[in-house]
Amino acid sequence: MNTSRSRGRTPKALRTAALAVLLTAGTLTVAVPEAQGETARTETPVSSVGSVTESVVRVKVPLPASFGARPAACDWLSYLRYRSSDGPAAPADADRILVAQPGILEGAGAFDSVARNTVARAAEQGRHIEFWALDRRSNCLEDHTGVDSGDQHTAVDYYYRGKQVAGRTFAGFVGNDQLGWMAKLGIQQTVRDQYDLLTAELPDQGLRKRKVLCGGHSLGGVVTGYFATADFDGDPATTADAGYNQCAGYFALDTTVSTSLADLSGSIPDDTDLPDVGLGYGVVQAGLDSGVLPRSLSAPVLLNPETMTLLAIAGVGALQNPDGESDLPSYLPANTNIEATNRFLFSKDTATFLTGTPAVKDFRLTNAAVLGALLDDNSVPLAFLQSSVGFFDGGPITDKNFPAANGSSSQPALFGTQYKAIPAEPHGPLYTWRDYDRVGAADDPDYRSSDGTPFTSAGEEVTDIQELARSLARQPLDFTEQYFPTKLVTDIELATSPQVKQLVVHPDGLTANPTLTVLAGDGLLAGRIPADLHPVVADGYQHLDVLTAAPAQNNGRPEPVSTNLARFARAPQ
Repeated sequence: MNTSRSRGRTPKALRTAALAVLLTAGTLTVAVPEAQGETARTETPVSSVGSVTESVVRVKVPLPASFGARPAACDWLSYLRYRSSDGPAAPADADRILVAQPGILEGAGAFDSVARNTVARAAEQGRHIEFWALDRRSNCLEDHTGVDSGDQHTAVDYYYRGKQVAGRTFAGFVGNDQLGWMAKLGIQQTVRDQYDLLTAELPDQGLRKRKVLCGGHSLGGVVTGYFATADFDGDPATTADAGYNQCAGYFALDTTVSTSLADLSGSIPDDTDLPDVGLGYGVVQAGLDSGVLPRSLSAPVLLNPETMTLLAIAGVGALQNPDGESDLPSYLPANTNIEATNRFLFSKDTATFLTGTPAVKDFRLTNAAVLGALLDDNSVPLAFLQSSVGFFDGGPITDKNFPAANGSSSQPALFGTQYKAIPAEPHGPLYTWRDYDRVGAADDPDYRSSDGTPFTSAGEEVTDIQELARSLARQPLDFTEQYFPTKLVTDIELATSPQVKQLVVHPDGLTANPTLTVLAGDGLLAGRIPADLHPVVADGYQHLDVLTAAPAQNNGRPEPVSTNLARFARAPQ
């Protein structure tokens, strides 16, 4: 992978003198301006809760000119930095730094809970570690203005009705014709971005090799595999720049560190606009370059920028007034995209989906229940979007047998294994949400399927819905990725093509460092967990739960993902 770049260095005294501390909107921003070729960097505090301090870091690393025109924001790399509040301010002085690649359709905000939990758990043991949740460049296209208002109606008005917020008007969701630069945003540039970020933030290669742990969630495990095997100076004989020599170890969260998608079957939905990679690398690339193929992965239902924005808006409502009756379904504008998504998510059977009766707006739901219906494993039918955040309450519940019937074994990797449920009475009682730690309590109605199977139990609920809402609605970098680069997944699908094979320069890099694999017991690899990896299995967890689980679990035991990550960060490599 011959993608080397050179940067000038500025004397330490000049770099120190160039630090500008700016007070902006009551938030401290530390800015490092460009000087003699030095990379520009900003770091803005987000929050400090307990033993964990969070900030958003942006580093200017321009794309090559060959990418063509793109927004200026896309020449910056961003990540969420979590660190010990009483630990060192400089990342180089931390005991360890975990650097995490997001999964498909996922942004840095999705790591919020696991990052906080891991840093806090390590601090309890006297270790000051950091967790860096990376954003892909494509997240530069997202506009957070409406969500950042903190008001659900304001957010809907901003994104869907053209109303201004803080003097800004939403420019609209970005179309394929505006994404020409993303036609080249594949696996090579993605791992190059990680390398450039690490070398900018931690210039000492020896320090990176001692202190950095590289990993990711879902597709992020595969990206980590390509990073580990990459060569960044164009000379395979010099290995200080090799990917595996930037890391002391690897970690995989409901994934494996590899260069293949084979272990993640079901993580890419079958109904997306993913092109037929059987056409071959050259044809696919030509299709992306011309715009004949979509440069951003999307689907007409749920998985597109407009509908993924609804997840964050639902999070705003769940934070703003969790127990209040939601008017979001009726307040949203009526259009084909939103209507199709609502039917797909809130139809109990095929007839309901086809007729649209009863519709989601015919039910009385609290704001928390709306968010639960969108992301809980007993409600949302797509496995890679599922978390275990509790269950409906407040009225009769019935089976949700669309798009797959409860009890069937049809495509569990796509639909998940949990029985799905839905409120039974339109225009009836106010349906509330029973949080994860109240499932199984004395007042739990113990809802069951028509065949007598309990929909859930305390051991299967692990994520706090308020923490999930915070991750969705109060992060400066999104939980979801509205514009996922199609080329990233087509490159990996075409792993045997000469153009992609040549990127795997150091195949032994996959096993060059110790690896921690943590798998969700009910996640994407459920039923086919690879024993040879000696994984830690988090029982009852869904695919997203490895990122979103609460620190206090119903079984009284420590949360296993963060506990094992903190232990792995402590162990000598």
